[in-house]
Amino acid sequence: MSEHILFLTGKLAEKQLHQILTKMQPEFTYTVHHLSVTVAALMTADMIGRRLKDTFNADRIMVPGRCRGDLEGLSNLLNTPVERGPDELKDLPLYFGKQAHKIDLSHYDVKIFAEIVDAPNVSVDDVVKRAYYYKENGANIIDIGCLPDTPFAHMEEVIRTLKQEGFLVSIDSLNTDDLLRGAQAGADYMLSLHESTLWVADEVDAIPIIIPEKHTDLSSLDNVIAILQSKNQPFIVDPILDPLHFGFTDSVVRYHAVRKKYPDIEMMMGVGNITELTHADTVGMNTILLGMCSELDIKHILATEVSQHACRAIKEADLARRIMYAAKENNTLPKHIDPGLMALHEPSPFPYALDEIKEFAAQVKDPSFRIQISSEGVHIYNREGLHSAIDPFDLYPKLSVEEDAGHAFYLGVELARAETAWQLGKRFNQDQSLDWGCAAKINEPTVDLHTFKPAGTTFKKS
Repeated sequence: MSEHILFLTGKLAEKQLHQILTKMQPEFTYTVHHLSVTVAALMTADMIGRRLKDTFNADRIMVPGRCRGDLEGLSNLLNTPVERGPDELKDLPLYFGKQAHKIDLSHYDVKIFAEIVDAPNVSVDDVVKRAYYYKENGANIIDIGCLPDTPFAHMEEVIRTLKQEGFLVSIDSLNTDDLLRGAQAGADYMLSLHESTLWVADEVDAIPIIIPEKHTDLSSLDNVIAILQSKNQPFIVDPILDPLHFGFTDSVVRYHAVRKKYPDIEMMMGVGNITELTHADTVGMNTILLGMCSELDIKHILATEVSQHACRAIKEADLARRIMYAAKENNTLPKHIDPGLMALHEPSPFPYALDEIKEFAAQVKDPSFRIQISSEGVHIYNREGLHSAIDPFDLYPKLSVEEDAGHAFYLGVELARAETAWQLGKRFNQDQSLDWGCAAKINEPTVDLHTFKPAGTTFKKS
């Protein structure tokens, strides 16, 4: 027998919920029931427990995503599992699709080397702080970057301290004295050796990352690979990724050529030459570069956060490697796996058309303002009517909040968010910050749906 699901909703959303479920043609059977509450989002677990007298023989009960309260306790009370659905009704088809095939993002196969490029000029304490920051964002190895003609007297102390803190460490320099000192102090990896400096690898235990002696000379890589393979010595090959208009496409071809010739060797890609040296949003660059790494079985990247526009590069690379691993494992495109790489846009930014918003507005009987967006613009409505605009300033004269500063401020903030969402093509939910994915850190408390949202500043003021 097919599963039977009871959908609980409000009066305003009941008709639309019926329409969506009909179009879905689900494999389960269902009952839609409203609890004599106008707005579904105002439903609470306590309210459901008091008002729901019949579970309609449901195998499980689905409540709106913003429903607050203890659903585990409600499940026990009703003797039926109760779960939250998506925040928006229009996302129900996607919700059930994801439920049928949940993607695990706990796995990856690319290690991130996070470089502290100016380590000689940074104190030991600050290096450790930065290392923990990189680790929290997904880094596996902390890369200690040396600077040309710059003394690094505290190198050994930096590396030993990081090792004591439990970090894997690499030393990054073209100077053989730096590499020897770093490896002797305990570094696990050395960046970068080439044919003329390969002797360093015989002196220490650190794993060498090798590069061409002359920038594009793959034959020098061949010589080094042959020597290290004959010694059964571990190594990683970096053919060097060049910046755009300075050999980028040719360098991609080099990576492909090396992988084709050596299908089993470990490889590295220094993604910073693209993320740092291109003034564009890094989240898209990291996505493409980690996709290339996935296709070419490149298991190590060197990432940096030097330029201000690249301040989330390591966090983005971490999520991108997980998504690409999941896509590869599931033999699928890297779509609909996780929204965290969608920083500026959304797959479905406008869940409701203007005609649907007009229908909602016609049913509202209270003075509270609702704000929504559609492809046509920003819309605000209450029982006094619906107003639409492209510029929120055009709406202010119609709202009659001149004598209520707190309410006016609140509406200004929400309408500004709505305008930004409309301009970019992002999802807007009233009373919630816009979601910028992994590209921004939002200082907003985690929503606890077990409790009611505390009153905001403007509400307290009013």
